[in-house]
Amino acid sequence: MAEPTREDVDALVGPATPHFAYQIRARVRELVEDLPDDHPVRRYGEEQIERLDRLGHASSFAADGTHEPRSRIGWDTIPSSAPVSGTNE
Repeated sequence: MAEPTREDVDALVGPATPHFAYQIRARVRELVEDLPDDHPVRRYGEEQIERLDRLGHASSFAADGTHEPRSRIGWDTIPSSAPVSGTNE
């Protein structure tokens, strides 16, 4: 395999969403892990790994929020297919 480049890292990180941040972080880690510690692409990859970690962590706070009641306007139009709480309220 060719030596990874910044563009390779960007291709993985660019479309990252909170939902997939940790999976992408693992792929970036695998991409740069064999490079020397002082390699610029490895350092760049590690910066992006930290960024992905923050993105994934920030989205995890959504689980701490309140659940929307089924009485909310529009619920019957766009219902949740799997409420986190498992309740019908």
